[in-house]
Amino acid sequence: MGKRGEGWFLLQMVLFAVIFFTPAIAPFRFPIELRVLGGVILLIGGGLGTAGLFSLGSNLSPFPKPIENGRLVTEGAYRLVRHPIYAGLILGTLGWGLLMATLLGVAFAIVLFIFFDLKSRREEVWLTQKYPGYAEYQRQVRKLIPGIY
Repeated sequence: MGKRGEGWFLLQMVLFAVIFFTPAIAPFRFPIELRVLGGVILLIGGGLGTAGLFSLGSNLSPFPKPIENGRLVTEGAYRLVRHPIYAGLILGTLGWGLLMATLLGVAFAIVLFIFFDLKSRREEVWLTQKYPGYAEYQRQVRKLIPGIY
């Protein structure tokens, strides 16, 4: 998948394009409470992903391999999950699917979860190789869902 994980980035962009350009399908009948919950999840996902971007700062890269002169970030959103940007995108997609009452949107959230789980496994090999403290950080902080996974 490339020495910096370029293939993962390319697959991610293809997946986002599929999600974005998929034609709208007639909405499913979700209860209003579930749609409201979707809006809340969408906002939480957006907040978590944005906080992750700000927490990373100059360490931000489109590729999963850490940048050459980077540092291990464990503060801010990275205290909640090891991959807050991925988690934010997953939650945002799930929230959007529920809010818009589309089962396809919920299915895309599941696909994103699987994709980012696989991508993060490769990324974490590089992070463990680069940062001696990463293994301990892994033991303390969940990967994608605070307190759960």
